[in-house]
Amino acid sequence: MKIVELEPGDPRLGAEVLPVLRELRPHLTEELFARVYAEGSPQGLRFSAAYDEDGACVGVAGWRVLVNTVSLRQLYVDDLVTSPSARSGGVGRALLGHLEERGRALGCQELNLDSGTQRTAAHRFYLRERMEIGAFHFVKPL
Repeated sequence: MKIVELEPGDPRLGAEVLPVLRELRPHLTEELFARVYAEGSPQGLRFSAAYDEDGACVGVAGWRVLVNTVSLRQLYVDDLVTSPSARSGGVGRALLGHLEERGRALGCQELNLDSGTQRTAAHRFYLRERMEIGAFHFVKPL
């Protein structure tokens, strides 16, 4: 498996990454995804993609470094998704390991992510990967 980081404008974003990302974020169109990355990139948004030995994109992670008073410097994972055909094959573990390495290299003290309450299979994976449930996340639509 090969994990690569993709810059805004990379043609693989729409053609290869977006179909996998839509498993988690079905509302994203190619145009909306490009807009989000264009606006999010100056804020630190990055995407890493996992490719199998045949060159197919099988996993995607959207992430950024955040600084706050709670964690100080953290690598925050916006998105972590594996294509259905590649689940339970080590893709998620490889992406999470990659993000942990990136976080350490970038001087982060923690890796953080939020996961929807309905995603119980993902929660089992995170707990297996020795992550802790550290907080509740509250949302109020504006």
